Amino acid sequence: MGQCNIDHTHEDVVNKLNSQEAYLPSWLTSEIQSFLTKEHAQDTLNELFHLLKKYDLSSENEQGNRNEKMKALIGASE
Repeated sequence: MGQCNIDHTHEDVVNKLNSQEAYLPSWLTSEIQSFLTKEHAQDTLNELFHLLKKYDLSSENEQGNRNEKMKALIGASE
């Protein structure tokens, strides 16, 4: 992911998750939704937003890489 100078709000991340939900593994969607019930640092929100951004347009390999990064970011396990 390229660097972005925009700080994404909690609402931005929730909206992005909702827009990509159909493309994400259901377990990961649930974990992210649970993760977003708490407050998080701006850097964390920005990173999660960019991992979700254009997820649907990513190759299967890239989606797998993003899944692993999101899993690590939110401390999830399948």
